Amino acid sequence: MASCDLTHIIDHPLIRHDLTLVRDRDTPPARFRELVGRIGSLLAYEATRDLQTEPMDIVTPMQLCTGAKLSKPITIVPILRAGLGYAEAIHRLIPGAVMGHLGMYRDEVKLSPVDYYRSLPRQVSQGPVLLVDPMLATGGSAIAAVKLLREAGCTDLRLICLIAAPEGINALRQACGDVPIYTAAVDEKLNDKGYILPGLGDAGDRLFGTV
Repeated sequence: MASCDLTHIIDHPLIRHDLTLVRDRDTPPARFRELVGRIGSLLAYEATRDLQTEPMDIVTPMQLCTGAKLSKPITIVPILRAGLGYAEAIHRLIPGAVMGHLGMYRDEVKLSPVDYYRSLPRQVSQGPVLLVDPMLATGGSAIAAVKLLREAGCTDLRLICLIAAPEGINALRQACGDVPIYTAAVDEKLNDKGYILPGLGDAGDRLFGTV
């Protein structure tokens, strides 16, 4: 795992392999969803590596022993719609987590996020929040989501994205400097329309076959 400050690039052979297929424009939606979910699970595994646990006594078929349980509840918050593509896979990895949703779309003229929906569980501020969005491009949606979650009292936020652009990382750092980023790759740059290069296109369109 390569790390620069709070930006963690999860450099793993399985991720590199699957990400190559995800980028391929000929990968069909069903396969794309499968691959995105698998990468998301691997990223979430690393993003939760430092979660706090506490002792828990259990009885095995052989004897009493002390194991561990998570100390705080976990919330997964995908940014709609593209975040749904791998939030479900992360939920399967952490079935005890609850899920909130933030609905945002990008104004294609201003390249800024428009907030249209939010649904957060009561426990959202009580433990770690995994903020899920496949692309960190301009950073606008991530910054808006972080601000909303902080207004809800959240203090332990972790952003999980498939691909990040340097511009998005810099914008998030300036606006929300203490939020760690877990990503499979940091790409070259944004184009004049705010899309990541080389990227993978519009993640939402490719996930749901609306290209």
